[in-house]
Amino acid sequence: QVQLVESGGGSVQAGGSLRLSCAVSGYTYSTYSMGWFRQAPGKEREGVAAISSRGSTNYADSVKGRFTISKDNAKNTLYLQMNSLKPEDSAMYYCAADPTARAWWSLLVASYTYWGQGTQVLVSS
Repeated sequence: QVQLVESGGGSVQAGGSLRLSCAVSGYTYSTYSMGWFRQAPGKEREGVAAISSRGSTNYADSVKGRFTISKDNAKNTLYLQMNSLKPEDSAMYYCAADPTARAWWSLLVASYTYWGQGTQVLVSS
């Protein structure tokens, strides 16, 4: 059974940093495309970053230059390093996996099959 478990969320002041982690199990992690998404109250879930099985990355314009997606295949863990955080980055953050890896760059919710339960990020001004 595929499982994704996020951690690392919390409260931080604007300008600060957080690193989110997503521990994955139940499948051949290294062959999947992975992504980070976020959802603020009253808003739709949106894609933040994606990473291919080979490590290519894609970012939403709103986080380019501030966020970095990476993965450690040996540890079966996906990361999201978030720097220069802004209040508008506050949201529940989710990791997701796409076993087909057909569109690794996708930041669309519909492209991903497996989802974690989320970790909350709150950025205060």
